[in-house]
Amino acid sequence: MTSTNDPLASLFSSQTCATLLPPSRADELFEAMFGDAEDGAYDLAIEYIDTHGSTLRFDILLTERPGHCLACNLTYGLPQVFSRHPVLDIAGLVDKIDAILGQRGTVGGWLLGSTSQRSRSLHVIPLTIDYQPTAAL
Repeated sequence: MTSTNDPLASLFSSQTCATLLPPSRADELFEAMFGDAEDGAYDLAIEYIDTHGSTLRFDILLTERPGHCLACNLTYGLPQVFSRHPVLDIAGLVDKIDAILGQRGTVGGWLLGSTSQRSRSLHVIPLTIDYQPTAAL
């Protein structure tokens, strides 16, 4: 959930986040990994959380697909896989975030954190991005 006092929240609306990580990306990932998108157990989305100090915080959401099981052992190794998988292209996603920021700031390094379980059908991988504001917000 974003704070109403966060000056960047309007830049990273749910619509903007859907362009950063389109719903079709999960199918593309499962086709690359398994040869068939129907073998995938979850859908992917990204959600802006906030600006905290010199970081931007996002969550990558893994939502269980109907008829599939989002088992813990399936998702806990994903940060390492996601960080280097060319279909997800996290570095490219961070470049797009930098472009959206425009004159407001620049981004640097990024890190995918450990998977956490919000519910049986929703797991989350935090994405933390180094951020340096360049204009008064």
